Order: sequence, then structure tokens, then C-alpha cells
Amino acid sequence: MHIGLQIPSFKYPGGTAVIRPKLKEIVTTAEAAGFYSLWVMDHYYQIKGLFGEAYTDPMLESYTTLGYFAGLTEKAYLGVLVTGVIYRHPSVLMKMINTLDILSGGRAYLGIGAAWYEDEARGYGIPYPSTSERFAQLEDNLKLAKALWNSDETSFAGKHFSAPAITNNPRPLSTPHPRIMIGGTGPTKTLRMVAQYADACNIGAWVGKDNMQKALDTLKEHCASLGRDYDTIEKTCLGTVHLSGDDTVDSTISRIQELAAMGFTHAIFNMPDVYKITPLETFAKEIIPAVAGL
Repeated sequence: MHIGLQIPSFKYPGGTAVIRPKLKEIVTTAEAAGFYSLWVMDHYYQIKGLFGEAYTDPMLESYTTLGYFAGLTEKAYLGVLVTGVIYRHPSVLMKMINTLDILSGGRAYLGIGAAWYEDEARGYGIPYPSTSERFAQLEDNLKLAKALWNSDETSFAGKHFSAPAITNNPRPLSTPHPRIMIGGTGPTKTLRMVAQYADACNIGAWVGKDNMQKALDTLKEHCASLGRDYDTIEKTCLGTVHLSGDDTVDSTISRIQELAAMGFTHAIFNMPDVYKITPLETFAKEIIPAVAGL
């Protein structure tokens, strides 16, 4: 079982001036601790209620932040969990992913989803189309990624976006390309797109164990319909561990064991008090070694 770390909060004691050095401490400690991957959210507002925060609390732009992580690390995979399709033109997003992959030495994921935070989009003046249109935009992004990574130059005409002469120079270092991860559990569109286009799925633990299992079962059905080998898809999940709160080492290990039994291969956690560093050290000493063989 791979263990990943999501860093969704930048509200640290000491304010803005400590964000840069604190992130350096977090990501370098996490990599040394054996975390397989590092993730940030794609938001401009903070999520209201996350760790008790307000929407006006600190939030960094995701890909700029990952560029910083790339320069600080050598082994951990890097990704956005997940990129909202409404925030960037697909051609520009592809250039950003290629750049991150090259500058990280081939460690980038393209994590992507249909976006959901309407208040954020409206507040920033970003168009927020209907659900059906956002999912059509998601499929355009996925088709463009596949077309571009199969060649040095391509022309693309999708339902909502076009790119008459998009280039792939320099090509990403990941072989055959950065892993595409789609976030969400929608049974009709999201999981079908995972089976059709993606290398990985991401399912939030907040939907509950029964719904997590149902999502995996639905994904398996889509794979069978499309002729895709279900086992070639990386199954990732996202949850919260609070070792200074109600969670313990034993409960966390048990939780990861349950995820492995369901078929997940990559468990990603955020931690409300990660800035204290102690939770990362506990993962390094007691949790990651205990679940490595799952």
C-alpha cells in the first residue's frame, strides 16, 4: 500500500511569512518518512469548514505550489487532488503538467475532475457552467491529453475546446505519460471516464465504506463493458487522519488494512496538525512500515 499526503491548509502559526519554510519542512520530512506522493487542492477559496477554517483563510495556487515541491523533493510523486476543469484552458493545463513532470524528473500526476465549488468560481469571476457542460469539458480535457501525449504535435477539436496546433515539446519524462487520475464517484460519467481514459481513480472516504465499495464495483462494470483491465487502474482514496485527536496508530493501520482489502492500493491522507511535523514522524516510524506489504 502506498501512502500519500495531501496538504490542503496553509493556515500556520506565524502567518504568511512562515508558509514557505513550513511547507519546506513538511514536504522534505514527508519524503524522508517514506510518503509515496504529495498533493494539494485546486482551490482559490479555502473549503468552508475544513479543519474549522473559513473560506477567506489562506490558500495557494496549486501548480505554482507543486513547482516549489518539485525543487524540494526527489522521489515523491506530485499532483493536484484534483484539478478543476473550469479554471484553466486545457492546452495551458497540458503545458503545466508537462512542465511539472519535466522539472520533477517524471513524478507528475494529472489529477482532474469536473469542479464543484460554485461560490469560489462566482467569487473569482470564473464561468461556472452546468454540471453536464462541466463533465463534457472534463472529457474534452481527457481526450486532448491522450491525443497530445501520443504525438509531438496534434490538432484537437472537442465539444467545448479546440487546439489547432498544440505541441508536446518538450515531452514529459513519465513513461508513457504522466498518470491520469480522475476524482469522484459518479456512476454514469465519472467512473465511466476512469475506465475509458484514466490510469487512476480517487474516491473520498467521506462517502462511507459502502459507497466506496459500490464505486469500485461500478468501475469494474465499466471496465468490463469497455474491455479495460480493471487491475491496470490504480485505486486511490482520500481521507483525514488526526493523530492528535481521535485517531491512533492502531486505528489508522486498521483503516488502511480495510482499504487494502477493498482493493485500494494508494491511501492519501490529510492531517489537521501536519505543521507540527510529529504526525509525519509517527507515520514514518509506526504506520508506513506496518502497511508497506499490503
